[in-house]
Amino acid sequence: MSYLIIPKGYRSLLTPEETEHGIKLLKDYFQQSLAKALKLRRVTAPLFVLQGQGINDDLNGVERAVTFPIKDLGDKRAEVVHSLAKWKRMSLADYKIRPGHGIYTDMNAIRADENLGNLHSLYVDQWDWERTITAANRNLGFLKRCVKQIYSAMLDTEEFICTCYPQLRPFLSRSIHFIHSEELLRMYPEMSAKEREDAACRKWGSVFIIGIGMPLSDGNPHDLRAPDYDDWSTPNEDGFAGLNGDLLVWNPVLGRAFEVSSMGIRVDAPAMHRQLELCGKTEREELYFHRQLLAGKLPLSMGGGIGQSRLCMLFLQKAHIGEIQASIWPEEQRKACLRAGIKLI
Repeated sequence: MSYLIIPKGYRSLLTPEETEHGIKLLKDYFQQSLAKALKLRRVTAPLFVLQGQGINDDLNGVERAVTFPIKDLGDKRAEVVHSLAKWKRMSLADYKIRPGHGIYTDMNAIRADENLGNLHSLYVDQWDWERTITAANRNLGFLKRCVKQIYSAMLDTEEFICTCYPQLRPFLSRSIHFIHSEELLRMYPEMSAKEREDAACRKWGSVFIIGIGMPLSDGNPHDLRAPDYDDWSTPNEDGFAGLNGDLLVWNPVLGRAFEVSSMGIRVDAPAMHRQLELCGKTEREELYFHRQLLAGKLPLSMGGGIGQSRLCMLFLQKAHIGEIQASIWPEEQRKACLRAGIKLI
């Protein structure tokens, strides 16, 4: 229950019927805007991959994947994807996607170790995207330009959905503020990382926090990040490490920072080797994905994930992600939401 926020006086601005229709409108509009902005084409993605190949994303490096045996493969085990960070990069190579273009897909996952609450569910759905880049694009300026394009698609989508449902009012800031996680730490040294995110979004509205994964001056990373997809250790033009980050906005319904997307320029071979060494996981270099990357068989890329239910929750101004998607919740949480007028699907 510590992960549940009950907004005082909350009531849904949309009926259940309007909500279901709004989800469809919003998803269709945003993915078209995203694809146009980043020059992406849609591809079909797997729900599960074979275990032991290094293809699945292990997120922060500690979450357990849901696994099952496959009878016709001699009980080899498959695991439900956490995200498609590595699979997408392999797909860029398979499809021979040229620089400046990319792919996106509907990613569906089960994350059994999530702390269930307003923002986190066992079921995860997001637009996973990946774009081929050149060596000249591996810099902070290029990352920022892509973030601005994504944020512009978000602003267009907000305007669209508020036109469809006039009872909804726009709230996003007109621009996004960029700040490195080390700068944020120096601004608010007494706060936890999540408290710093709240403070930043309260101050600027929408924020892209750069450099997620590398330990900061206090010895701790802003947040954990696996060592073998985002590049969080390469020095950038701002004098800090990191070519990745998280996009957060102020959520007026919950009164807190709200993460919409995690994204970044992906590791090249030197960065991956360095980060695996830093994390004490160099044995991963023997896995299939890692061998492909080290052998130069995968293109340089950048990519990320944008939560589908998260974005719908934000723009339809809901208090709980369970108002957008069907999932399983602790009984005590269901009862608390019911008492507060939060109708979980």
